Amino acid sequence: QVHLVESGGGLVQPGGSLRLSCAASGSIFSIRTMGWYRQAPGKQRELVAAMNSGGSSNYVDSVKGRFTIARNNAKSTVYLQMNSLKPEDTAVYYCNAGPDDLGYRGPYWGQGTQVTVSS
Repeated sequence: QVHLVESGGGLVQPGGSLRLSCAASGSIFSIRTMGWYRQAPGKQRELVAAMNSGGSSNYVDSVKGRFTIARNNAKSTVYLQMNSLKPEDTAVYYCNAGPDDLGYRGPYWGQGTQVTVSS
């Protein structure tokens, strides 16, 4: 079992920045890919960005050039640096982890952290 704990959400004005962190504990040896998903009210949960243990990553088109995912394998932690935030980035952001490569949603989820972009 893997336990994920997120931090770093909050309220920010349009154009601002936030940094999300997610720390994994438990059976971390089983983790290959860690990433971030988000879910806005009335919408499906979508992948924002993910990174595998080799450092390869992918992003949803809407955040390319604004968000950066990073990972510290030694600390079993994944980060999401979000710059130039827009109101449409408002959502609950969930950390995700799993044993498969990019393109597969892992079985482990954090509790979610709210990101609100508003003036």
